[in-house]
Amino acid sequence: MPLLMQNQEGMAMLYQLIELVREKNIFRWDKKKIEIKLIATILYYAGISLRKTSKFLRDFEKFSHEALRQWYHKFAQLFTNSRKYRRCIAIDETKIKIGNEWYYIWAAIDVDTWEILGVMVTKWRTSIDVIRFVNSFLIYCKNKPLIKIDRAPWYRWVLKRMGLQYEHETRGERNAIEGWFNILKTRLKRFWKRFPSNASKESVEKWVTAFVAIYNLEVRIS
Repeated sequence: MPLLMQNQEGMAMLYQLIELVREKNIFRWDKKKIEIKLIATILYYAGISLRKTSKFLRDFEKFSHEALRQWYHKFAQLFTNSRKYRRCIAIDETKIKIGNEWYYIWAAIDVDTWEILGVMVTKWRTSIDVIRFVNSFLIYCKNKPLIKIDRAPWYRWVLKRMGLQYEHETRGERNAIEGWFNILKTRLKRFWKRFPSNASKESVEKWVTAFVAIYNLEVRIS
């Protein structure tokens, strides 16, 4: 899935965003044009830096880097996943460095729709972390879906205790979650080591949550 869609798909995404923003009124105190906010946010989502995005659009509307950062985070308020039957969910986690310490980003993906249903940032990989993570995406399931995991031991006990069926898989349908982590890592590399290495856990979690919200919209209209 590309980070920035082309032509008609890109315009469809923009129009849907405009309608959602107007409906939910998340920019009620900001007088900048909605279209500029959305274009700037999509460019930043796709990997253009805050500074370059601001410079590129300054002939249409002037705004600060901090304003764009706030617009991006507000997008997480726009989208929620629907609760429905889900056949299979793949889950995994990856390590990132925040400051001088390593943290884990957890993610769950519906392998049929490629929507991200849950994302979480933690310091540890304990059973309590797994329970919190699994509960974060089960709220979007009317059933108990099959869970695809790798051979990491920290999932098995929790999934059994929660009465969830699971399968070990290194490829196949688990390619969906591996693919999403590749998208995320590609985007993070565009920061040139400025983020998340010099950020806080809370700011990383906010950034990833907003990233997931826009990614899910892209998936739904593609």
